[in-house]
Amino acid sequence: MQLYGLKNCDTCKKALKTLVAADISVEYFDVRADGVPVAELKEFLKFFGDKLVNTRSTTWRGLSDNERAKPQLALLQENPTLMKRPVIRHDGALFLGWTADVQQSLLGDQA
Repeated sequence: MQLYGLKNCDTCKKALKTLVAADISVEYFDVRADGVPVAELKEFLKFFGDKLVNTRSTTWRGLSDNERAKPQLALLQENPTLMKRPVIRHDGALFLGWTADVQQSLLGDQA
């Protein structure tokens, strides 16, 4: 399982802690420190569409109108913290966020 998030994001920390406690091996990528490869950003955008860009974040609020008008891929490359988190890849499936539905899908009865 791969988890893309931020080390200081409470939701990402909660997801990682829960997955590890369920004895699931997780490869963690800090989007700020490690970045996200372009091919993966394209895949995430194709799968999640507009939902991938967090327009409620402080990063988004700090952007100018010109910056916000850029294509989503360019925005996420320049500002990886704009990505909603966590993005989780497990057995070829992609999940966005740490909602009850995501937890149920990944943990089943352990959720």
